[in-house]
Amino acid sequence: MAATAEAPTRDGFDIWTTYQSILKDEEISTPLAAILALTELVQRSDAGTMFELVKALNDGAKVLNERTPNPISLNAGCELFIAFVTLFPHDSDSFSDLKKELVKQGQKYASEALTYRQKIARLTLEFIKDDSIILTHSYSRVVMKTLLCAHEKKRISVYVTEARPRGLGLRTYEELTAAGIPCTVVLDSAVSYVMNKVDFVLVGSEAVVESGGLINAVGSNQIAIIAKAANVPFYALAESYKFHRLFPLSQYDLPTHKPNILSFPLTATTTPYPTDSVSLDNQQVSTAEQNASTLTHSQTRYMTQEQIARNPDVDYTRPDLITLVFSDVGSLTPEGVSQYLVGMFAG
Repeated sequence: MAATAEAPTRDGFDIWTTYQSILKDEEISTPLAAILALTELVQRSDAGTMFELVKALNDGAKVLNERTPNPISLNAGCELFIAFVTLFPHDSDSFSDLKKELVKQGQKYASEALTYRQKIARLTLEFIKDDSIILTHSYSRVVMKTLLCAHEKKRISVYVTEARPRGLGLRTYEELTAAGIPCTVVLDSAVSYVMNKVDFVLVGSEAVVESGGLINAVGSNQIAIIAKAANVPFYALAESYKFHRLFPLSQYDLPTHKPNILSFPLTATTTPYPTDSVSLDNQQVSTAEQNASTLTHSQTRYMTQEQIARNPDVDYTRPDLITLVFSDVGSLTPEGVSQYLVGMFAG
């Protein structure tokens, strides 16, 4: 893919480098990093009119989009900030003063947004009863904040999916166990098996879209389908900067869906499957540690990188499968999310 030309800025500003540097702070999510990088672009930009500034922001957003394998939540942040700049009242004495005010407001928003997870945790806590058994998926910072907050006041137990191929569920397990929360890792293929033991499902989000549907780590959709069939509430947690003006009708409408996803190889692979251990995101789980496994050491199999590359990272969950979305702006039905998005971008 050809590199996108970046808008002229002072001091040779590189928005991609700035964005990557911001992301080193683990408390800052992808949309916030995008907002802060665009804020820095405004500060460094030589634009002398609103037209030039918006073009520079769109060009910067395009650079970030093209260099990010999964740009969904990044696009939500870029979209929000550019809409804010476009709708911001232009009553400053000079355009230079206006840019300074935009930078100030962008930084202020990002600072306030760091409190959103705590707000969501407090809101969700009202729905968590004592002795609740919760199923969560993969790893989510807002879900972790909520579970740790709940643990301070109530007794909870958590099942977490392993979330292959990256195995991020194991990170959730480690952090919850370290905090003293009873936690068990569940095979992705055992979600149906465990569903009748849980009180509700709690997942994070990559984005919540215009329909009120959810984009999240792959596997979320099938968990929601099983939860619906079992009459188990399915709750999504999402900071409002992840609300995204996107309207997918199916999995294949997602920006992350590429021609190679779920494609068949042109020729059959002859590469033998590794058999020394099960690999999960650079973590090695020995055969002896596999729960109730009857496989011998030589029988263990895991996917090759080529096979993993043919699978999606995220999926789309329809709004009718979601009970509520907990956000910093309140607990919303999927229809409520749609209404909020309309108002958010209407000025």
